[in-house]
Amino acid sequence: MNFLAHAWLARGGSDDFLYGNLIADGVKGRDLTAWPAEVANGIRHHRRVDAFVDAHPVVLAARRRAPPEYRRYAGIALDLVWDHFVAQELALDQRPSRLVQRSYRVLSHRPAPARLERMIPALVAQDWLHRYADFAFTCDAVRGIGQRLSGPNRLAALVPWLEEDYVALEYDFRRLWPAVAMALEVAPGSERLSRP
Repeated sequence: MNFLAHAWLARGGSDDFLYGNLIADGVKGRDLTAWPAEVANGIRHHRRVDAFVDAHPVVLAARRRAPPEYRRYAGIALDLVWDHFVAQELALDQRPSRLVQRSYRVLSHRPAPARLERMIPALVAQDWLHRYADFAFTCDAVRGIGQRLSGPNRLAALVPWLEEDYVALEYDFRRLWPAVAMALEVAPGSERLSRP
């Protein structure tokens, strides 16, 4: 899951909790004592969601369908594709989202971790979260992340597979997304997830 999915899963919590969920990929290490308690809770929540999703049988099967030489990078591409399907589910191509606007406000008024400090302003200014509803934009985002990794752009090499496998990936999402939502405890902003 990427920014949009994590925002949706954290939407019932405080702005600090939401912020922690949104920046977690930019925070290294297990020691979160430097962060306010609710931000740290959000970072932990994000990590639990990622662990649940990465170990889910639907995701493991999708990764096995990726071209073998790029399979190691398929998880990154799939995270953005899941955001595409979340954006479709929320009809973000048809109407502005209060959740997206809240996420942008939270991100704009706080410093981003060093690993995200160049990405966050672009994400907000270019309205990535609404634009994920467009699959072509999502594929461009996959290519863009690949440019930031060292070596050849292995993520760009995965785009043809994403395009060819789109129907199967949408089916995967329809099975994965309810499982993720159900794995969260009933209380909004809960930290615990069950295993797949």
